[in-house]
Amino acid sequence: MAHSLETRVPFLDPVVAELALALETKQKVRGLAKKRLLRRAAAPLIPREIIRGRKRGFSIPVAAWLRGSLGPFARDVLSPETIERQGYLEPGAVTRVLEDHISGREDLSRQIWGLLNFTLWFDRYAREPAAAGALGAES
Repeated sequence: MAHSLETRVPFLDPVVAELALALETKQKVRGLAKKRLLRRAAAPLIPREIIRGRKRGFSIPVAAWLRGSLGPFARDVLSPETIERQGYLEPGAVTRVLEDHISGREDLSRQIWGLLNFTLWFDRYAREPAAAGALGAES
């Protein structure tokens, strides 16, 4: 992932998957040691520090993007007019979250990312403003 290489595809081959499923668990996992057989097979080909290395997460710099190049996009998508039109969120609260993040007071990038996703999804698929009491109304 660090080098934009997709290496999982060969493991999805039906023959490889069937072989892996047929193996005894102890061949694949022992305690916290996972992928044992794969690591042994790859050992002659890959440096030891990689074979024995810990899994590392992959994250994107959303916080920085929202304070930089994505800031205008976020302000546009989460504008008070859009939020008011959609009818589900409080425009003032959304604006405060966005401004607190962009100003650097707090890292609210996860919240903003969720708000962006909801707002964009809503405009693409729902398109209808919330009816009064619709969120808790029984059908």
